[in-house]
Amino acid sequence: MNGITRSPFFVFAVSLLLLWASAWAGALLRKRRDADEDVQKDLEIVVPAALTLLGLIIGFTFSMAISRYDQRKIYEEEEANAIGTEYLRAGLLPAEDATRVRALLVAYLNQRIAFYEAGDPDAVRTINEGTSRQQNELWSAVEKVALQNPTPVNALTLSGMNDVLNSQGYTQAAWWNRIPLAAWLLMLAIAICSNFLVGYDTIRRRMRLGPSFVLPFILSIAFFLIADIDSPRKGVIRVSPQNLLSLASSLAPPAQPSAR
Repeated sequence: MNGITRSPFFVFAVSLLLLWASAWAGALLRKRRDADEDVQKDLEIVVPAALTLLGLIIGFTFSMAISRYDQRKIYEEEEANAIGTEYLRAGLLPAEDATRVRALLVAYLNQRIAFYEAGDPDAVRTINEGTSRQQNELWSAVEKVALQNPTPVNALTLSGMNDVLNSQGYTQAAWWNRIPLAAWLLMLAIAICSNFLVGYDTIRRRMRLGPSFVLPFILSIAFFLIADIDSPRKGVIRVSPQNLLSLASSLAPPAQPSAR
């Protein structure tokens, strides 16, 4: 995914500049060329059609962003359920192994929470490396018990650990799943053409600053919202690891009463 659309504020600034400039370019061209009555009638058809198409494209792209956002929320919930279930199943292991696996799961849970809350690329890279190491430790701990004593109970614990590891992979795939750059370019091209036509369709010879700024500003806000929802880390609207945090609080040891 191209890094251009990863910053919603950058998308807002660039789209506002381009759309405003295209509207003014259309107005300046209309000022230099007098359109006859037939051209004006054609504009009355073309301009609404272009704006309607632009609205449909924005709505379709917004739907794409929402579906990806919902997918990230669903996988966060499934990841929390998988870790919580495996934490309970770990109690079926021998006492020493159960203690070790549960301690590893708690550390892994904190690592997953850090993944959702991290915003810096270097921090994310470090977290992913730590997650990979912890996954190897978790699998080795359960695999060792299952191989030494291949019972149905240990197989159930091994299956639960497999769900924990798979859920992380699904989450990572969902965070990589972004709106394609081609869709952004298509939407921007249609928006530029639409603003150009709106500017060209200006009846007055002099295009005033206020009215010419409204449509580009509204469209830029729409682009900002789409980019914000589609950006898991850089946006204002982000997926909160509320299920993972709730699980972490439930697994935390109770506070010891203070001595009097």
